[in-house]
Amino acid sequence: MTGTPSTPPQALHAELDAFCDTLWLEHGLARNTLAGYRSDLALFGHWLYQRGQTLQTADSATLAAYLAEFSQRAKPTSQRRLLSAWRRYYRHLLANRQISSDPTLKLDPPLPTQRLPKTLTETQVETLLAAPDLDSPLGVRDRCMLEVIYASGLRVSELITLPTFAVSLNDGVVKIMGKGSKERLVPLGQVAVEWIVRYMRESRPTLLAGHQCDAMFVTQRGAAMSRQMFWRIIKQYATQAGIPAQRISPHTLRHAFATHLLNHGADLRVVQLLLGHADISTTQVYTHVARERLKALHHIHHPRA
Repeated sequence: MTGTPSTPPQALHAELDAFCDTLWLEHGLARNTLAGYRSDLALFGHWLYQRGQTLQTADSATLAAYLAEFSQRAKPTSQRRLLSAWRRYYRHLLANRQISSDPTLKLDPPLPTQRLPKTLTETQVETLLAAPDLDSPLGVRDRCMLEVIYASGLRVSELITLPTFAVSLNDGVVKIMGKGSKERLVPLGQVAVEWIVRYMRESRPTLLAGHQCDAMFVTQRGAAMSRQMFWRIIKQYATQAGIPAQRISPHTLRHAFATHLLNHGADLRVVQLLLGHADISTTQVYTHVARERLKALHHIHHPRA
């Protein structure tokens, strides 16, 4: 299709900014989710612009053509995010009477793929937790961080932004502001509480060196830690613990937390609440991991396996 579209790229980006603001105000979506939606819609908008169309004029056939092209270079997870962005955007246009019908209604979602989270055995976790050098303030900090994330199942972003005032040592819980600004209370367990007490008494004042910082876990410069730094830390200790690189990801201990809870009989709904998942289908992947672990143990130890 040729011709000149009615919406130039500058207007497209202004429109997407306004749309994302609306999503944030009305639905409280997480910043990363909004950024993903905006990126997907912007790429689609530019693709349409080259063909003389706009987001408002695209029909089901156009969306299907773009999805077919997009699917050749994108993973199923990216395809599903694009479909989610489209649905929210075109429902928004429909509600505001900017279009007369929703072009996403006839689209088929990509087939689901089961991505199993990378996790560790309980023995591997114990070896990883024991790796930091406890004779140094950084070692005590690192041991505390590993204990807290394994005890609570926090996301890495939640751990590194955790403020000191969100931790109640008397109650043994931590208050988390998770995705979509949703708040949850997560128990820490006695061992993690003891490590926090030790870290706060022995290490954190030394690392701060007189600086002020609200973050619980701080660097040698007295500032909050970054995701990249935590990733380097966990890779370093995994190497020391002899854990294969393919078993490690930024959320390894969060995955281990969920899997080990289920292995020991925890209810799936409870694990969902502890992890802060909005949809239980997100949590269900861990039941498969737990089943695979049980099958492996049966194969190793049962005389008739």
